[in-house]
Amino acid sequence: MNYQGYFKNATLGAKECAGVLAVAFMIIAGTSSTFAQSLNWEGQTGVFVTPLAYSVPTGDAALSLPVASYHFLNAGPVLGNFHQLSVTMGAFNRLEFGYTASIHQDGSTAGLSSLWSSEFNAFHAKFNLFRERRGGLPALSVGFVARTQIRNVGGVIAGQDTHNQDFYLVATKTVTVLRKLPLVFNAGFKATNASLLGLAGNAPGYYGRGFGAAGFAFKGPGRSTILLGSEVLQEPRSIQGLPGAVVPTTITYAVRIVPAGALPIHGWGVETPKLTLDFGLAQAAGNILPSVDLQARHQFAFGISYGF
Repeated sequence: MNYQGYFKNATLGAKECAGVLAVAFMIIAGTSSTFAQSLNWEGQTGVFVTPLAYSVPTGDAALSLPVASYHFLNAGPVLGNFHQLSVTMGAFNRLEFGYTASIHQDGSTAGLSSLWSSEFNAFHAKFNLFRERRGGLPALSVGFVARTQIRNVGGVIAGQDTHNQDFYLVATKTVTVLRKLPLVFNAGFKATNASLLGLAGNAPGYYGRGFGAAGFAFKGPGRSTILLGSEVLQEPRSIQGLPGAVVPTTITYAVRIVPAGALPIHGWGVETPKLTLDFGLAQAAGNILPSVDLQARHQFAFGISYGF
């Protein structure tokens, strides 16, 4: 079998998957009255593909009720559709942990779409080291993501399941100097051996990569808050078993709607925003190799989170 040609075609996963990460921006949280209940692609409190330093709040209880989310990405005719189902809980207003099932629907491109399997698992946990102080230091957290039963790209070629991990440090700051236009800044660093969050299988080894996001919020109709933002995620540029494959930085543009508000423009602690809706566009992958077009440059994504 011509594996070199097969590898070249397989290269797609990496780029496109970047698209999987495309959807929405994150909910802004405050100081001790944090209302961070919007989950990202892998079930963390965060933006679409990167975590924030905030965690699921528990109030006066030791353990929170579950927060559930569903995310969808239309990745195009090569990669198909991706669905994420997540459940996350908080503990002691410092810790969060959860599980995500990643489900894939095949694309329709012969020779490429078959490089993705039906599903894999992701487990995550995050611990808040320092809470955010209004006008002072940002929130700071550490966390990890562990993915199992991955059979994407390299796993399909080798005919076996693989696994990979992320270990990260992240800082998040909400700036409220402009009361009617609060700003959110997020920056972090991770060590990972995953290629595009496992969507393209594994990287050849562990690599240090940065990520970040920025956005602003404004008052919407009624008590709602609307957030506009963009997110950047670096990934290892190589894929294990795929010589010549190059994975680009993922960029997302997103809109998040928080019907209940709970932002500085409404007053901190107005209402717990149980429901959030995300709509986004992902700048993923086009031509990743000569004559190999993943057709995933401007992909639509949607997400919904609900805290019980």
